[in-house]
Amino acid sequence: QVSLVESGGGLVQPGGSLRLSCVASGLTFSRSAMGWFRQTQGKDRELISGISWSGTSIYYEKSVKGRFTISRDNDKKMVYLQMNALEPEDTAVYYCAARYNDFDTVPYVFESYGQGTQVTVSS
Repeated sequence: QVSLVESGGGLVQPGGSLRLSCVASGLTFSRSAMGWFRQTQGKDRELISGISWSGTSIYYEKSVKGRFTISRDNDKKMVYLQMNALEPEDTAVYYCAARYNDFDTVPYVFESYGQGTQVTVSS
């Protein structure tokens, strides 16, 4: 059974930084693409960043490109999202996601999600 557990969310002022972490178990992590989604009230969950299993293919949604950085550690089975220059519009629940992938690419659809961690950007 796949388990994804996020941590690192919290309250931060505009312009501040947070680092989200996700530890994975129950999957072949070294062959799984990983992603970070976020969801605000009344909206669909959206993929904001993804990383292929080798780390060579990375995707960022336009609104976070240049501010957020995704990375992974296959030995520790962890994926990270470094978030800088945070804006109130980044306030959301952030979810870690995984998908076993035959190809070393970032898929559009993921299979498993964590419980989420709240990020609130407010002064």
